Amino acid sequence: MIVVTGAAGFIASGLVTRLNAANFNDIVVVDNFTVERKLANLKGKRLREYVDRNEFFDWLDQHHEEVEFIFHLGARTDTTEKSVEIFNLLNLDYSKQMWQACCRYQLPLVYASSAATYGSGSLGYVDDESILPLLRPLNPYGDSKNDFDNWAIQQEEKPFFWAGLKFFNVYGPNEYHKGRMASVIFHAFQQIQRTGSMELFRSHNPDYTDGGQMRDFVYVKDVAEVCYFLMRHRQNSGIYNLGSGEARTFLDLALNTFEALGRTADITFKDTPEDIRDTYQYYTQADMQKLRTIGYEQPFTRLEDGIRDYVQNYLVSGSYY
Repeated sequence: MIVVTGAAGFIASGLVTRLNAANFNDIVVVDNFTVERKLANLKGKRLREYVDRNEFFDWLDQHHEEVEFIFHLGARTDTTEKSVEIFNLLNLDYSKQMWQACCRYQLPLVYASSAATYGSGSLGYVDDESILPLLRPLNPYGDSKNDFDNWAIQQEEKPFFWAGLKFFNVYGPNEYHKGRMASVIFHAFQQIQRTGSMELFRSHNPDYTDGGQMRDFVYVKDVAEVCYFLMRHRQNSGIYNLGSGEARTFLDLALNTFEALGRTADITFKDTPEDIRDTYQYYTQADMQKLRTIGYEQPFTRLEDGIRDYVQNYLVSGSYY
């Protein structure tokens, strides 16, 4: 039996699809299932049981002997949320409880961290655990993820295998419900279909041209593939970057979205909203060497190929992965 938390969400539902493809069907999904707009992400998947996130630890006390692996991907992911209390409850305290339960029952654990922990990137983007106490995220979401990473590495008692994954800019199918927090590719598609044009954020940093801001965009199918690898690997515990390893510009992203739709590019620029302007990351690129050194050899999807697959096979038809 495999447990996936946040299972109705974007990344976790993609992982469930990958597990089903490998004939892992004895899956317990954990989430807040009252959020109806997310439920379509699990439609048609082969699952054993739905468990409300507030009831999960009681459920685990009863069923831990049947559990083989836990993917803890549930979190509050809104980077504009300012309530530290919400992040402490959902991202920090719940994750501590998960860690302690995995220690108690000797269960392997993969959990979601974030590239938001790197803040402005002044210390680079290397997944070296020795620099975790030095990182200064730019928002409460990043703080909550970094706080848990720091707490985890300081624990004397650890699950026999554990991995924290610093997700970079994940995009791909099953993010219909995410609203403002959906990927720029999703928003580009919506804008292009609606107006025939695309607005990108103007640069407010003299080192970057408009549209020249760079991020490490990683396809959700690749994220699921890494999670699947770690479930089978179960060695070399630690914190790992999970990006493509290549920074690309937002202009690249927009142009490839137009191309995937067979349309002529029409791109304009608007000011970055003031509520995120001061904490906006202009460059991220995951150093992927650490994951490679433990034996992960699969190539990561090129942005051009990922956008083409996402747009043509999912967004155009409104399909799910």
